[in-house]
Amino acid sequence: MKVKNQSSSEVKATTPAKHLVATAIIGAAMIGYLVHKSPEARVRLESLSIMAQTLGELSERDAALVAQLLAGSIVKGAQQ
Repeated sequence: MKVKNQSSSEVKATTPAKHLVATAIIGAAMIGYLVHKSPEARVRLESLSIMAQTLGELSERDAALVAQLLAGSIVKGAQQ
């Protein structure tokens, strides 16, 4: 995305907020895990969620959702 700087006519690139980037990356990892169910996809999702939570970019609610998915209760509940 590009925006015009208030103090000049120069156009500068902006970056999205870190938490949005973390959400997008973890969301992609969740989809990858749901689709592939491979050990690699699981490790990737676990690693990314731990890192994001450690950095303060993943809320407690979102971390609980990832934990619930990894525990299998989300998938089992959706199949019933």
